[in-house]
Amino acid sequence: MKITKRYLAVVVAAIFGVVALVCTRQRPQRWLDNSGVVWTTDYHISYLSSVDLRDSIQAVLQAVDRSASVYNRSSLVSRFNAGQSVGADAILDTLYRASVGVHGQSEGAFDPTVMPLVNAWGFGYKSGAMPTEAQIDSILAFVGLDKVGLVGGHLVKRDPRVQLDFSSIAKGLACDEVGRMLRRNGVQCFMIEIGGEIACAGRNRQDLPWHVSVDLPSDQPDSVSHEPALVLAVDNGGVATSGNYRKYRESGGQRISHIVDPKTGRSQASVLLSVTVVAPNCMLADAWATACMVLGTERVVQLMEGRDDLGVMTITAGPEGQLVVWSNARFARLVAQ
Repeated sequence: MKITKRYLAVVVAAIFGVVALVCTRQRPQRWLDNSGVVWTTDYHISYLSSVDLRDSIQAVLQAVDRSASVYNRSSLVSRFNAGQSVGADAILDTLYRASVGVHGQSEGAFDPTVMPLVNAWGFGYKSGAMPTEAQIDSILAFVGLDKVGLVGGHLVKRDPRVQLDFSSIAKGLACDEVGRMLRRNGVQCFMIEIGGEIACAGRNRQDLPWHVSVDLPSDQPDSVSHEPALVLAVDNGGVATSGNYRKYRESGGQRISHIVDPKTGRSQASVLLSVTVVAPNCMLADAWATACMVLGTERVVQLMEGRDDLGVMTITAGPEGQLVVWSNARFARLVAQ
């Protein structure tokens, strides 16, 4: 038999293929933990994998930052806010379309064009003071998601003063994007937490559903202690909590919440202390938690009592200072026993 160079090359390639396959099969899966800081908040990620994917995690977070961070002056959303023509990448397209959906379902309570108002109240990337009624009214003239469109793959604004801020949905999307990357790499079990927003799938280290603790509201905004109200058992989806008890300012003895109603332009003075939402993905949980804080307890109960796609719990300050807890049936089914 005459052995040619081509024959030898095929044999060598086959041998390497078998060796690679055997090595891959023999590489054991183990629980890995990656953590760090992104957008001035901590993140913690646990996943079951044969490969450490920290570099890929960083790449996903950087991609979200380049697209949606208002703190990154070269990001797509920052360029849009500055008046440049911006082609929407997959991340920005997803954020915009999801925002339109939640905006419509929440009666306009969720609105990423509220950023100029948030800045005016001193909670955005620009430091503001207590705005006057005239200033609020002037800003309201260019707040509204109907003033933004997606045309031919480009975000367009119908008023040059319109600005977008996806901060109340982007961390949730980042959790989902990391989860999608993990799944592409064969990871079936993971929990991703970025600044309190959580996406999880599969089972935890004890081969049980993931346990997610929901904190009681605290009147100590700088406190690092957390007193759990309850624990959720979640095996797939996203969890997000929004509240007005940690992020606020005080002016003239009055507590000013960072939650700004896009319809009135006013900071929310509400007895609703926190909302926790469980949704099919973390992006929706994040957006709806913010929307519910704007809507207030009574409207949340009316909108969410019969919904089975979203689990919702509210914690409200009662008339005598007690905490009043309400949840819909979907949420109640997820409480760990």
